[in-house]
Amino acid sequence: MGRWKPGAGDRLREAALSLYLERGFEQTMVADIAERAGVTARTFFRYFADKREVLFDDSSALEEKSLAALEGLPTTTSALDAVAAVLETVAQMVGVDRELARKRQAVIMANADLRERELIKLTSLSTALADRLRQRGIGDIEASLAAETSIAVFRVAFSRWVTATDDQVLQDIMRETLDRLRALAASG
Repeated sequence: MGRWKPGAGDRLREAALSLYLERGFEQTMVADIAERAGVTARTFFRYFADKREVLFDDSSALEEKSLAALEGLPTTTSALDAVAAVLETVAQMVGVDRELARKRQAVIMANADLRERELIKLTSLSTALADRLRQRGIGDIEASLAAETSIAVFRVAFSRWVTATDDQVLQDIMRETLDRLRALAASG
């Protein structure tokens, strides 16, 4: 993508989010996004396959880095400690820009199809994590539980982070949420 106009992807994302919030996702066309960003529709499609991908284009990179974090751990790492490391990686990627995350979340929550797409992406990540945990020798049930737990912790922590009024970073909220889950499991 380096040969295209530098920063066009960021401008397109910003323009799309603004328009989605102003008009609604369904009412916003690719041509509107391109015009707002000061590029052509053709340029839009160099960066994004469709207008939904403005919201979800980082999903594959998130999955890749999550799996890479898992691969970097000793094979003796427990399933829950492994997903804790994955959550750390996710927090580093997702927790960079709270305002952007808030806008993205508002758009997704306002549209049933986008909420479904978000769930599909999270399910895909959970499946990939569970498969990789099994490859590391973790039992089937434990791998599935750990992977699904990581998604639950992410969703709860992310929701807390985007609605927070303080300056707490996503990584800290993620750790705190996982610690509360561990305490909950230990008390049962």
